[in-house]
Amino acid sequence: MANLQWNKAFALEQTAGDEELLDELLVLFKESSASDLKQLQHAVEQEDISGVIHAAHSLKGASASLGIEGVRQLALAIEDDARANSIAVARDKLTALEALLQEVQEL
Repeated sequence: MANLQWNKAFALEQTAGDEELLDELLVLFKESSASDLKQLQHAVEQEDISGVIHAAHSLKGASASLGIEGVRQLALAIEDDARANSIAVARDKLTALEALLQEVQEL
């Protein structure tokens, strides 16, 4: 899971060391990220820049709060590119993002 770059120590800091809470937050992230990914895929298919921005921003924030750096970095790159009125990075990085989110499902 090298690409995922999950900083579990950071995530535990966010929950004041509460492993049970972290597990609950991971379940929520898994659910929300699956939904965000579907929205992102649809937005890319429709060439909907606003939709790409929204979905990537949501993924970026949620992954950052849990220290899931690989997802955060990809989502940031996709969001920044979309804010520059392009979906090229989203198209290029969508498969990599899908793979990272699949790794998250296995945590």
